[in-house]
Amino acid sequence: MSEDVKFKGSRSGLQLVLNDTASFSDIERELKTKLESSLNFFCKGTIVKVISGALKKEEQDRLAELFHGYGLILRLMSLETEKAQEKKIIEKKEPEEEIPGLHDMTVIDKTIRGGQEVVCNGSILICGNVNPGSQVIAGGNIDIRGTCRGIVHAGAFGDTKAIIVADHMMPMQVRIAELIARAPDDMEKSKCTERAYIKNGQIVIEPIER
Repeated sequence: MSEDVKFKGSRSGLQLVLNDTASFSDIERELKTKLESSLNFFCKGTIVKVISGALKKEEQDRLAELFHGYGLILRLMSLETEKAQEKKIIEKKEPEEEIPGLHDMTVIDKTIRGGQEVVCNGSILICGNVNPGSQVIAGGNIDIRGTCRGIVHAGAFGDTKAIIVADHMMPMQVRIAELIARAPDDMEKSKCTERAYIKNGQIVIEPIER
């Protein structure tokens, strides 16, 4: 079953991706469910961009109001503006200067349950587990003081130097910048803390000491 609503990190910031074939009522319903399940996990004041071309004015206003209710800011952009910003950032090669809060650290002192999403412009420290079916997206690094069994995406805005650390690394999927690595089906629970990072153009996982 495909999702009608997805959060995606891009070089110009966090973006809301909508299914063009879905009805607005379905999009609104799924978005509200995701925001409800991720209550207290989105950083307040986070700017989320959405391409406005496929949305009517009334629909844009309803989404903006929905985001405002959760302390988030929805920024409507045309496809041309988004491409222009992407080009500008690539030319500057300094995307971190374009993203507010990229160097901040958010601490979450609880387990992330299945179906929840944690989204933050900066780095994230989770004092708990990341359960299967959950997703963590960070513009910076991700540090999990527990077992990671969900989907984790560090360096979401293109930072290839971002890392992911977990006491027990058993993720469904690891993503750093634009690179993706999937866990094997027979993956066993790690016995030590591990770090995922990019080396020679691919994601590698190695044991470390805290």
